[in-house]
Amino acid sequence: MRWIRCASVALAAGALVTGLSAGVAAAADGEVTVFETEVQPLTTYAAPEGCQKLPMAAHVLVNNTDKPVKIYGDPFCVGPSVTIPPGHGSHVAPGSGSFSA
Repeated sequence: MRWIRCASVALAAGALVTGLSAGVAAAADGEVTVFETEVQPLTTYAAPEGCQKLPMAAHVLVNNTDKPVKIYGDPFCVGPSVTIPPGHGSHVAPGSGSFSA
């Protein structure tokens, strides 16, 4: 019975590592633009790669890259996400979000 538990833990760890490495890809061509407020300049992320924390006052994210971008409600790119296809945008929750490309 103990070896079944060890095998289950090993499989779960392998799936986690595989899932994390699957999210690591080449940088997207283009840029992600984030609107915060009318009095602040736009924040741009040229050729974004990996997890990026959104600015505290982030309001709208626009994906001008050649790959989908995932938006997360936390600063570490974990948990539920919304996928934004190239050429589209989305409102984002201010304060603690992130995105990955």
